[in-house]
Amino acid sequence: MIDDVIDFFEPYTYLIIGSVKAFVIAGALLGIVPALVWLERRLMGRFQVRLGPNRVGPFGLGQPISDSIKLLFKESIIQSSADKFLFHLAPAIVVFTAIVTFAVIPFGEPVKVFGQEIGLWVANVNIGLLFVFAISGMGVYGMVLAGLSSNNKYSLMGGLRSSAQMISYELTLGLAALSIVVLTGSLSLIDMVNSQDSYPNILIQPLAFLLFFIAGIAETNRAPFDLPEAEQELVAGFHTEYTGMKFAMFFMGEYINMVTMSALVTLLFLGGWNSYGVPAWPIVAFSGKVLFLLCVFIWLRSTYPRIRYDRLMTFGWKVLVPISLLNLLVTSVLVVL
Repeated sequence: MIDDVIDFFEPYTYLIIGSVKAFVIAGALLGIVPALVWLERRLMGRFQVRLGPNRVGPFGLGQPISDSIKLLFKESIIQSSADKFLFHLAPAIVVFTAIVTFAVIPFGEPVKVFGQEIGLWVANVNIGLLFVFAISGMGVYGMVLAGLSSNNKYSLMGGLRSSAQMISYELTLGLAALSIVVLTGSLSLIDMVNSQDSYPNILIQPLAFLLFFIAGIAETNRAPFDLPEAEQELVAGFHTEYTGMKFAMFFMGEYINMVTMSALVTLLFLGGWNSYGVPAWPIVAFSGKVLFLLCVFIWLRSTYPRIRYDRLMTFGWKVLVPISLLNLLVTSVLVVL
């Protein structure tokens, strides 16, 4: 009887395993967000000689839960002149694209479960890096639609600034990643990790790492590049008119994008799950590198003030893009020679 059941489900094994992995990773990403909010508030408190959250639960661990409950039951107000369909759609796009982007991120070597080898990723595609850029680039539509549907001039300005900033810095992000593609000869993220068995790419591509990380900060709208949410100029930018859980969804997307960007930097430049002689499980080595990069994101927010918008665009187009083009040219020439 059991053998008959196993034979019946055998053609659907990969579909079932893939679906389970997708639900597990999506749930884990959504669960990481409150923990990351707590970590950010605690670290920023330490960096700025404050206590941070410390009242709700031990060490303030209950603060993200209480904030989530508050936002969940807070009244959702939509002004009568807003485009209601797009107004509801915008935050959903931001969260959906952030979660789907992580589908091709591998975070460890395959493991055997009941004799079945299971990869620690949702999908292994040959163009994994291209998939990440394609899906993450669609997240800007959520921000633009949020500003457009609100029927608020400040929100519209914030949405337009979001699109201009993300398009500008995506160019640097892609050119820096192309240097690694030239070295490995593959767009597969797993191939990129396997090519770093002996040493991480940061040792031979330190400039590409720096360019990629700076552009990644701008792509995730983090300080000092969080101009789409410039409170002193735009009263909060593209999400000015949002309240309650829809307001929280924009920040959920931002924090998930932080995790994805840290994972991408780890895969491309820090050797992925390779521990280089340090006794650690692959998934622990990968998670440790990602956590370190997340702390750097928080450190930068605590340290640097928000820069002016015209200087942001000037820095992207006149500094980062030429340097990334030069780095790609030199890398290509050296590989050919």
